[in-house]
Amino acid sequence: MSKQVPQVDALFLHESSGDYVAVVNRDDERVFRAKLELKETNAGPRPGKFRVKRGTSEEPRSPDQFVEIARRANRIRISQQTSKAAREELQAMLDAYQLDAKVVRTCRFCASSGHYSPITSDTAVDTGDEYICPDCAKEELERQLSFQGNMTREAQDRLEDLLLEVQDLERITNLLKGQLDPDLTKFDEISANVEDVENIRVDSLSLHPGIQNLLEPRFEELLPVQSLAVQNGLLDGEDQLVVSATATGKTLVGEMTGIDRVLNGEGKMLFLVPLVALANQKHEDFEDEYGDLVDVTIRVGASRVRDDGHAFDPSADVIVGTYEGVDHALRTGRDLGDIGTVVIDEVHTLKEQDRGHRLDGLIARLKHYCETRASQRTDYGGAQWVYLSATVGNPSSLAESLEANLVEYEERPVPLERHVTFADGKEKPDIENKLVKREYDTKSSQGYRGQTIIFTNSRRRCHEISRQLEYSSAPYHAGLDYGRRKKVERMFADQDLAAVVTTAALAAGVDFPASQVIFDTLAMGIEWLSVQEFHQMLGRAGRPDYHDRGRVYVLVEPDTAYHNSMEMTEDEVAFKLLKGEMENVQTLYDESSAVEETLANITVAGTEAKRLGDRMIGEIPTKHALGKLLEYGFIDGLEPTDLGRVVTSHFLAPDEAFKILDGVRKDDHPFEIVAELELHGEEE
Repeated sequence: MSKQVPQVDALFLHESSGDYVAVVNRDDERVFRAKLELKETNAGPRPGKFRVKRGTSEEPRSPDQFVEIARRANRIRISQQTSKAAREELQAMLDAYQLDAKVVRTCRFCASSGHYSPITSDTAVDTGDEYICPDCAKEELERQLSFQGNMTREAQDRLEDLLLEVQDLERITNLLKGQLDPDLTKFDEISANVEDVENIRVDSLSLHPGIQNLLEPRFEELLPVQSLAVQNGLLDGEDQLVVSATATGKTLVGEMTGIDRVLNGEGKMLFLVPLVALANQKHEDFEDEYGDLVDVTIRVGASRVRDDGHAFDPSADVIVGTYEGVDHALRTGRDLGDIGTVVIDEVHTLKEQDRGHRLDGLIARLKHYCETRASQRTDYGGAQWVYLSATVGNPSSLAESLEANLVEYEERPVPLERHVTFADGKEKPDIENKLVKREYDTKSSQGYRGQTIIFTNSRRRCHEISRQLEYSSAPYHAGLDYGRRKKVERMFADQDLAAVVTTAALAAGVDFPASQVIFDTLAMGIEWLSVQEFHQMLGRAGRPDYHDRGRVYVLVEPDTAYHNSMEMTEDEVAFKLLKGEMENVQTLYDESSAVEETLANITVAGTEAKRLGDRMIGEIPTKHALGKLLEYGFIDGLEPTDLGRVVTSHFLAPDEAFKILDGVRKDDHPFEIVAELELHGEEE
């Protein structure tokens, strides 16, 4: 330090380990830090020793220099953390030189490192033992986070924002221990939003008397999304893409026009869904609601008889089926009769990597089938197409690609709270137990108990979580037999279950009126959820006429992935999903999917296969695919070979077909071939 005393902004005095420390600031930067000793004189306390700290050494200075610095300081502050006796001694010393000083609350952490950091009620953070400044609180939080693993910057930012908001370090660190503080776990709230739509009276619809008389006692008016569909030509045969949130009534849009056309002799109705569990539920619903008016059957795969004993009847008025079930019928040349209405539920499946191309191909092949049948008759106008989805990022362009009118209703029937809490794998079951119990012990204003859907990433985990819950619960996934799934559905509907624990089986819309959704993981299998899948799942929370609000809890395990192929960690994924925009629905083709769909098109349409390829949503490289099909021996000209028919009827990708052929040629046991295919699928 120069012997000349500089002009300074502030002189800060505090007590540390029995010594007085003086910190000199200029332009909000520390000029130096010094140790001050007072001596007692007849006139009172005076500066005795004054030593400037230089690294680990101390450089003596004249005590008069301290006095000169104090006189040049614009302000002098004494830390409130200094003991009362020490404050009085410092104040007496300064009074002797007619220097004014103000006692302020400061951060002890800063003071001990030689920084002057005043804190106020607006900035002080409570550590439980004392108050510190925000910067030191964040440093302390980061130190504690270091024990949690490599938490992402976005997750740290979330916790730091909460820290500055509530000014309580202990409350924030408790979040890392799995404690549920709803004021802190709450990420945001999606408000209830009801659009202003003029609802259409049911008695004005002029439907076939069969369905008109069925609907009128149940509803006085159509719901908004149903009214919009009618206003956009639903009952005039217009094709429609209906995009609306879960539980807004969009399913009835397809049912209403489909059953009406059946009863008016305008062809049968196909109602197609992505999953067997959902097809089973829809089949039962249709039997209950329309069984007295029409014959209902179900098609979920290649088998003629399902595990519940129901046989597929292609002559039925209504066919409820999975995408693959109906596509198998087309690929194997089954006669489905004259089709008047096709309802494709969960049409956003088009964007899925593994199944999107199959739905894209199915739509093209089914349109070809319907148009061919219609061309053979003069009294039949062809099929009406209704596509349903709760989540689409590009509704206008998708509607254009599907050649359908867009009916979009952006309503959230009840408000939805979204919560985030951090927990490791051992803490998650305890948190889930607390959340399920708290929800089930609460009744809505309509008198319904709160019930929970827990999403996790494997069937095994479903059973583990269900066993650990204290309140009544059950696992629910595609691996359960039909009877057991139906029992779970009935028990949940009767409010005999506090929770169901499931994989993706429920994400696609099986009807469980839950008030709460918990994400045990943000993975499905070995892949992270997409924004669309995430919104589809959380949309299950909160039902009108049942609940006052929905709650979603995302349980995040920092620095964790569930498979070595996952590039991100769960905390990275959590905020990507919570803040992300809905992905566009588009179908992408690689060589394998292009070959599979081109072979299916040739099998169904022969020389018309190229036209089918041209009308598909995704850009399919048909010419290249034809070359590969010839190379593989799957086609001869534009006819499938016997091998090609087997491959397409079993939905095999080329590499899967060749693995089976290799196994057969080597005389491997069938179990060995299946095991090889399963291992190959996991590697993929």
